[in-house]
Order: sequence, then C-alpha cells, then structure tokens
Amino acid sequence: MPLYRDEAVVLRTQKLGEADRIATLLTRSHGKIRAVVKGVRRTSSRFGARLEPFMHVDLQLATGRTLDVITQAVTIGPYGERIVGDYARYTAGTVLLETADRLVVEEKEPATQQHLLLAGALRVLSTGEREPGLVLDSFLLRSLAISGYAPSFEDCAKCGEGGPHRAFNPAAGGMVCASCRPPASAMPAPGTVRLLAALLTGDWPVAEAAEPRSRREASGLISAFVAWHLDRQLRSLPHLDLTSSIELDRPNAV
Repeated sequence: MPLYRDEAVVLRTQKLGEADRIATLLTRSHGKIRAVVKGVRRTSSRFGARLEPFMHVDLQLATGRTLDVITQAVTIGPYGERIVGDYARYTAGTVLLETADRLVVEEKEPATQQHLLLAGALRVLSTGEREPGLVLDSFLLRSLAISGYAPSFEDCAKCGEGGPHRAFNPAAGGMVCASCRPPASAMPAPGTVRLLAALLTGDWPVAEAAEPRSRREASGLISAFVAWHLDRQLRSLPHLDLTSSIELDRPNAV
C-alpha cells in the first residue's frame, strides 16, 4: 500500500474490533481523515498514548481502500496529559476538538489553516499561559472566520455602515446598525464588543484586561454565533465551566 506522512491532531477515537481503534485526525496537508490504529488497545501496543485526543503527532500512514492505516506515530506536542489533568482546560479542549471536527466537513480536503489554529490553541491551553475561556473564545471566532463566517464587530454586518453599533445578532453576522437591527438582537456592553474584536484579532493585552462581566457576556454571544452557523449547539459546550450563556430575548435585548 502507498505510504505518506503528515502532521495531525487527534480529534477523537472509537473502538474497532477487539484491539483496534479508528482515529479521526485533522492533518496539516490532507485535511480530516479517519485511520485505523491496529493493536492500540493491547498493553503491548507500540503507540501507547500517542494517539489519544489532544495529541499532536507526526504520522506515517498506509493508504487503504476504505480507511488508511497508521503505521508510525511520533509525538510533536504531548498536550493530552496536561489538558486532561485540569478540568477547565479539559472542558475547553473538548469544545476545540468538536468545533474543528464539525467545521472541517469533507475528508481529505486540505484544511491547513484550521490545523495550525487548532494545534496552536492546544499548545497554549496545555501550558496554562492564557485563561482557558479566552483561548476557547478566540479559537471559536477565528475558526469560524477561516470557514467563511467572520463576524463584524465594527461596521454593520448587513449594510456596512461604519460603527460602533449597539446591537449584536448572530444571524445577521455580528454588530448591526439601528436600521438593520433584527428583532431580539442582543445589546452587549461596549467593553464586551471591544473584547470580542480583540479575541478575533488576537489582541491579548486587551482581551486579558477585560472585566469578568464582559468575558461572560462575550462567551454567551460567541456560543450563540457558533450555534447559529453550525445549525445546532455543540454537544461539549454545556459541560464548559467557564461559559455563561445568555439568551437573545432576555430583558436587555431589543
């Protein structure tokens, strides 16, 4: 069988037979692929924990008729243990993996930017150098932007009128002016809007200086934006201990 190499982040695994597993991977050059890991569930497996979720690995794979087969695995970033060992990092990390899995739909279609974004987010999450909630929210906005769903936090998302504007609506694509504002739009505080823009652009000094109230409100708006563009809520999001969701029809909506 033809062989090829690629870098990959392990998104999820599932059992196959008595000793094997199928790993769903987001690779740098080949996009999302599913590959068989033979014998990994045996204690004598040479792969060990290298092919568990959150791991960043260099792989050699053999092309198969239906599923490729992993023949070699070398660890690039051993993020799994450091993420799984902390609840806040773990819950944020599971949302990262599920989001990447959902946004990259077609298998074996290049998704280099999504791979690099995910690998970088997992590295930062594993080190603890930034708060898990901020890492997650920034990843969600950037991954949606890469997929073509970039929100607008300055100009009106519908007509392009220059901002700042007061209303936010996920279906409209972000901040909207008074003329374009749909019913039940949220009215975030100015500090929340600044935080959202900083998370999208990677302005970490501004993001880390945001007040807790702004962070909670921003997380709720981002969750609503993600749910709208993915057509449904992420399964892993309710388990996130740092996210405070907000309803778009609460009293501060207009």
